[in-house]
Amino acid sequence: MTEQLNAKSWLLKVNELMASASAQKILANKSIKIMNVCGGHERSISMAGIRNALHPQIELIPGPGCPVCICPEEDIYQAIQLALHEDIILVAFGDMLRVPVNVAKKSIRTLQDARASGADIRPIASPLEARQIALDNPLKQVVFFAAGFETTTAPTAGLIAEGIPDNLLFLLSGRLTWPAVAMLLESGLPGFDALVAPGHVATIMGADEWQFVVSQHHLPTAVAGFTTESLLAAFYSVIRQKLDDRLFLDNCYPQLVTNEGNLSAQKQLTKTMDIVDANWRGIGIIPNSGFELKTIYKQHNARITFPDYAKKARRHIGEMPAGCDCASVVLGKKYPNQCKLYGTVCTPKEPIGPCMVSDEGACRIWWTHGMRDKS
Repeated sequence: MTEQLNAKSWLLKVNELMASASAQKILANKSIKIMNVCGGHERSISMAGIRNALHPQIELIPGPGCPVCICPEEDIYQAIQLALHEDIILVAFGDMLRVPVNVAKKSIRTLQDARASGADIRPIASPLEARQIALDNPLKQVVFFAAGFETTTAPTAGLIAEGIPDNLLFLLSGRLTWPAVAMLLESGLPGFDALVAPGHVATIMGADEWQFVVSQHHLPTAVAGFTTESLLAAFYSVIRQKLDDRLFLDNCYPQLVTNEGNLSAQKQLTKTMDIVDANWRGIGIIPNSGFELKTIYKQHNARITFPDYAKKARRHIGEMPAGCDCASVVLGKKYPNQCKLYGTVCTPKEPIGPCMVSDEGACRIWWTHGMRDKS
């Protein structure tokens, strides 16, 4: 368990550790690259100005923790077409309404555009709202476009397990976080020296889910919450592990995270969903990284009930928009300001790629918090 220190004390500890003679001898003027998987972590880092306050040899790399950014383009296209052409109410988490698909600019490119054209599309903040909308509209089919990682997919699973109205269907686009990190590590060129794992995912799935990073790939790893103190404690832990060559999985978010996680939530996920190979936008198929409704719930599966508007014939254009480096940003291969579209034609007001849309997208976070210079 980590020490209970304030943010200033943790920052001092981290920077003193990096400036020590032993650290400088081991690092030999090289940086230590720490990937923070979660978009929420990146937002906290940027809001608090942590990146600029750290020792210059500490490099913080945003990782693949933005569900809006990696949601397959063809799933968004399917949701748009369902809303336009079927007599339904479509509900989705708010960020999804602004993500553009790869069609001509004068065409309907987002769920927000489709809504402006008359489709009944409603933003929601909780799966419970989807159920209530279905109950309030018993003569209409309600389709919940459910994109997200374990943190939002678990409540969806709980909703299904408890029982749902006959007229509530799901266009499920849920993903697991750890397989993307595993893919990076197995590539042989992960681009980072240590990992800070997402505390909210670990709250559901357990800290032990990240043990493979230490045991199989021999990288320092810590689970962090979203306060400055928790993040700095995690940075200190992984740097200390690196310098001491003593690797372990450190839980720097013990207030909510346990080794095993929320067993009830995991049970509901297992009861309602299967784990399948899944497409990540701009990245491709990652094995065992997606959630799919079990066949016993097929009457609630919008992919079965409705025609496939996102047919294979158009999937060759289902990557990132031309010139957009969002996939490279998600994988930690580029910083947001290294994309040639960043801050020029792509801004939060008029986003080109999904990384500039979501509050968890690194491009939007960097731009919003004043990182305007091109690299």
